[in-house]
Amino acid sequence: MTSLASFWTMRQGYLRLLPVLCTVLSLCGAAAQEAGGCARWCPPNSKCLSADTCRCDAGFSSVEELITSPDGSCDDINECAPPLRTYCGKFADCENTEGSYYCTCSPGYALKSGDKIFRNESENTCQDVNECTSGHHSCHSSAHCLNKAGGYECRCRRGWRPIPGSPEGPTHTQCEDVDECRSGQHQCHSSAVCVNTVGSYRCRCPPGWRPLPGPSGDPRRTACAEVVFPAWTAPPGIHSPALAAFLEEMQNLTRDFQPHTARDTADAIQSVLGSLDELLETPGDLQTLPRSQQHCAATKLLLDLENTLRGLGQTLPEGSLTFLGPAGTELTLELQVPGDRQVTLSQNQTKMQLTWDLAQKPGHPGPAMVGLISIPKMDKLLAEAPLVLESEQEATAETNWGPHLTPVLLSDVITAFLSHRDTQNLSSPVTFTFSHRPVSAGPRRGVLCVSWLGGRGECGHWVTAGCETVDTRDSSTTCSCSHLSSFAVLMAHDGRQEADPALALITQVGLGLSLLCLLLAALTFLLCRAIRNLSTTLHLQLSICLFLAHLLFLTAIHRTEPKVLCAVIAGALHYLYLAAFTWMLLEALHLLLAARHLTVPHSSARSRGFRALVLPAGYGLPAVAVAAAAAARPRLYGTPARCWLNTEKGFVWAFLGPVCTIISINMVCFLLTLWEVKSRLSTLSRDASTLRDTRMLAFKGVAQLFILGCTWLLGVLQVGAAARVLAYLFTIANSLQGVFLFLVYCLLSQQVRDQYRRWFRRTGKSAEEPASHTLSSQAAPEAARPAPGN
Repeated sequence: MTSLASFWTMRQGYLRLLPVLCTVLSLCGAAAQEAGGCARWCPPNSKCLSADTCRCDAGFSSVEELITSPDGSCDDINECAPPLRTYCGKFADCENTEGSYYCTCSPGYALKSGDKIFRNESENTCQDVNECTSGHHSCHSSAHCLNKAGGYECRCRRGWRPIPGSPEGPTHTQCEDVDECRSGQHQCHSSAVCVNTVGSYRCRCPPGWRPLPGPSGDPRRTACAEVVFPAWTAPPGIHSPALAAFLEEMQNLTRDFQPHTARDTADAIQSVLGSLDELLETPGDLQTLPRSQQHCAATKLLLDLENTLRGLGQTLPEGSLTFLGPAGTELTLELQVPGDRQVTLSQNQTKMQLTWDLAQKPGHPGPAMVGLISIPKMDKLLAEAPLVLESEQEATAETNWGPHLTPVLLSDVITAFLSHRDTQNLSSPVTFTFSHRPVSAGPRRGVLCVSWLGGRGECGHWVTAGCETVDTRDSSTTCSCSHLSSFAVLMAHDGRQEADPALALITQVGLGLSLLCLLLAALTFLLCRAIRNLSTTLHLQLSICLFLAHLLFLTAIHRTEPKVLCAVIAGALHYLYLAAFTWMLLEALHLLLAARHLTVPHSSARSRGFRALVLPAGYGLPAVAVAAAAAARPRLYGTPARCWLNTEKGFVWAFLGPVCTIISINMVCFLLTLWEVKSRLSTLSRDASTLRDTRMLAFKGVAQLFILGCTWLLGVLQVGAAARVLAYLFTIANSLQGVFLFLVYCLLSQQVRDQYRRWFRRTGKSAEEPASHTLSSQAAPEAARPAPGN
């Protein structure tokens, strides 16, 4: 039983292994069947074709096309080697791989697409790579990368050379600067000094020399000449010891200028500023010259100062320098290699901005220079300088500010200059910012940017042409100018608006009273036969001339438009006032003759010859003087503010000259008259009438000197602190001149007073006669009427 059970157990185990055994047997049969159809010995990189044949894979080859024995092999085909070389195209290389190949761009080239490889020539887009611009080079920092087809080279720049042991060309080249000045490889002119720079050199003029313009404009071919300074000579017609002393000092300084160092030049500049400030601080007799001559002197100083500082500045080294004068004059210089950048020169009251390319003139080698000088005290010589507006501005000014434009200097006077003189039409504008005293806004005033125009025989004047007022604030103004010169900021306003209203009122009232008194005096001298003689004839002509002059002054002095009418009014006033002064002179001469002979004028035989000359002299001499002045300077009759003589070129002396001459002669005649009267009084008897006539003659002499001359001296003396007081005295005295004449020659004359009494009595009787006639007419009917009861 036990063995049966064991047998049964074993039987069941075999039954379980039977499927596994069948599977193994079937696999073995399949393998035996396959082995019987393909060779098991095919070499690597080949494929089985049959039980005894193999073939190499693509990219491999064997001795025979088919491998039939186990000894065969498949070798890699080198597609990049001849004679089966694969052509990848221009600037490309073939790279073999096991069983294949690929194409790459040659060194120094790359595919346009940025890929690394490609397969055939049609895909070739290889192009040169610029290692120098891309930064993919290994040149030393002292060398220059030079790109070439498929690569690059490292070479030394111009003015550099390879360091010994470092040949030029390879990538490890290192360079050093060549000192052309020491080695003699420069091309500087014999008059210039060679200055080595990194990689190059410059030619610079020695101290006291200036560069000459070259045809090529190459700064390395600079030729130099000695600096020529302007001739510090006085303008023609100006005689001022103070100015002459300053000009002589400047001549000596520039003539003996021999700089050896920059310190020498700086000392010379400081001396120029010191002397200029000393002159302007205490101008002495220079400030007493006529305004036109002061303007001529200012023009000369500004031009010569600019040229002198330009010459001195060119001998300085590169950099920025500032100089200060003792009275506030400030000079700023900057010398640099020009470029496109902006340069700003800042001072205490002014700032200037411009581009460096303006400072360098083509053909002018050397460093460019920009200079700015502020002269606060120059306003003493430029006071009352005329202003010329552009046509458009002139129309605007007349509309906004009135026809009587008066300029007032607000800022310091500055002068801007460059290393060359061609600064009239700049390619880009120059900006100036002025700080000035505060300006209160007003409807009849404006701020203008102006430049000084002088030279060519003219004394100079302010102009607005070429400058534009960009911005105006209470205490600063910005200007943009297309040229360089001397500049300033002016406030333009209506001159009549600033007149003293008290003086204007005194003038109107005084002239009104004078006109009335002169009319009464003229009527008196015409109608009073009892006093008609040579004296009254002189008084009459003087009264007529003064009456017409005062009337024209009061009604037409400010009629400045049209200009022709204004010139006629100015000429008429010139003639009438000169005629009045001529009659004053004749009065003085007549008084002297009367004192010398102590005769009654109308009965003296000697007075007949004098009488025959008075009318031609009284009206002829002024006519000759006015005709000569009008023929010489007709355009100077009339000013923008009033119809009177212009002060330009000393034209006002066409009036002041004769007036001063007449006043001087009157003074001499007065003294001689007093001497004659004194001598006569010592020998006269005690006759009352004779003493009275003699004393009256002396009184008339004193009164006439005051009326006919001394009052006008008050106008000449209006300077200094007492100018305002003298202006009031002058206005009162001259506006009441007619009143004084009427008082002295009419009211203080016994004959005239007697005549006035007779006229008044006659007038009173004429008024009584109509009344008495009326009463008698009324009484007649009453007498003719019959009595009651008849």
